[in-house]
Amino acid sequence: MPWFRWDGEDLVLQVRIQPRASRNALAGVVGNYLKVRITAPPLEGRANAQLIAFVAKQFGTAKGQVRLLQGEKARTKVVRVEAPTRIPPGLAIRLPGAGSPDRR
Repeated sequence: MPWFRWDGEDLVLQVRIQPRASRNALAGVVGNYLKVRITAPPLEGRANAQLIAFVAKQFGTAKGQVRLLQGEKARTKVVRVEAPTRIPPGLAIRLPGAGSPDRR
């Protein structure tokens, strides 16, 4: 699977997180993953909770519209973003209906 795909109006991302980073940030695409830096430690689900909140903010959705599909205890995860309203700068993704056939 490439690092992202569209499933109807939802965006499914393959993510690799770096917990305990100095700041939350999208670190670009590395191989088949979107690298995300998270300040939270990987303890008691804190990194997952922060990942969900950060992804929701970046893609313009509510936290309830971001779901962790796979990788609860792993650094590599699959995340579903329900009907994102924006794409963060620097990512080569277009919203559905934005004019380019980037839907995969």
